[in-house]
Amino acid sequence: MIFEGFVEAQSVLLWSTFAIALVMGAVVNKTNFCTMGAVSDWVNMGDLGRIRAWLLAIAVAMIGVVVLESMGLVNADAAFPPYRSPQLIWAENILGGVMFGIGMTLASGCGNKTLIRIGGGNIKSLFVFAVIAVIAFYMTNPFPDSDKTLFSVLFYDWIRPLAIDTGEGQDLGKLLNPDNAVMTRLIVGGILALALLVFIFKSADFRSSRDNIIGGIIVGLAVLGGWYVSSNIGIDVDGEPYSLSAYYGEWDMLADTEEGKPAMGAPLSPQSFTFINPMGQTFGYVASGFNRSLLTFGLMAVFGVILGSFLWALLSKNLRFEWFASFKDFITHMIGAVLMGFGGVLGLGCTIGQGITGVSTLAVGSFLAFFAIVFGSAITMKIQYYKLVYEDEASFLKALVAGLADMKLLPNSLRQLDAI
Repeated sequence: MIFEGFVEAQSVLLWSTFAIALVMGAVVNKTNFCTMGAVSDWVNMGDLGRIRAWLLAIAVAMIGVVVLESMGLVNADAAFPPYRSPQLIWAENILGGVMFGIGMTLASGCGNKTLIRIGGGNIKSLFVFAVIAVIAFYMTNPFPDSDKTLFSVLFYDWIRPLAIDTGEGQDLGKLLNPDNAVMTRLIVGGILALALLVFIFKSADFRSSRDNIIGGIIVGLAVLGGWYVSSNIGIDVDGEPYSLSAYYGEWDMLADTEEGKPAMGAPLSPQSFTFINPMGQTFGYVASGFNRSLLTFGLMAVFGVILGSFLWALLSKNLRFEWFASFKDFITHMIGAVLMGFGGVLGLGCTIGQGITGVSTLAVGSFLAFFAIVFGSAITMKIQYYKLVYEDEASFLKALVAGLADMKLLPNSLRQLDAI
């Protein structure tokens, strides 16, 4: 998709993203596709239905990315954020993932679910969104009249030195066979996706669950659609094609005026759906007085998911307004939102951004973040459950040990609470 001017090309990117997100928001609302709900069903009821739906989305996106990348139709190497960066920020992926997993459990849903709930009329989620947005913005942008960010003040000095330089890149293709990474990704991605599909569809219950199947497939295709659109829109300059990010990098040489120039070049890179950093971008956009130069793929994704969810809620007559049940409920959600804001940026994504979009690139950091998110959410649910059942008898430490023992991460001999 090559266009004659930058403004036209960027507009197609933004509106295409909005359209895909609109469908995604409606389908997620309709099918109740929910990553936190998937962990909850597994931990509390032993039901893997929604876990399988999540894994189906991963398999669809992964197959699509490795196939299209082998055809030159997706460029995940140049992604924003840089999932395949040679610098493996493993500690940030793990810590951020655990923080996000804990946060989404306390706040009743991940970033995507927060947007879905807003579209469905949930006022609580507006507060969660606002807290996430402010923290995510200042994690990546300096405070007023300062060159410091939340990340530089709280994390950079002690956690970034732990990063590992992997050489050319951290994805499985480059790590296993740097001389032919594309073909290796195709083979490895195909094997992993096939294994996931076998696990997913061996369940008769899942095969009979239309909503779980539709939800997993559509979310996976939406992520793939984001990769495809953002990788294939460009500008023709005297017969030579330029990607949006390349054109931005040479703006002074190629453009006659500053009109239509975005505020940043990185968000013009190939990418797909993620929701925590874009919430921060939303805060910046609103604070700027809705400056068009700040419109990005991520912003349009946020708007599209909310509107899609809202439209489905209207059509299905499920629009309902919900407020905090108590002051304790408010505090719990705010703590969760804070953890999601910090963790989502630190770990480089959320359950969609790392758990599907990042994993589809076969980046090691994305796998680490994905497992850390699931662990953070699962252990939080275990602690909540033990404290609910045992009340005053269950201190935080006792509930934590019991939860870890349930997850086979500590020996049963250490537990002081009977398994439930």
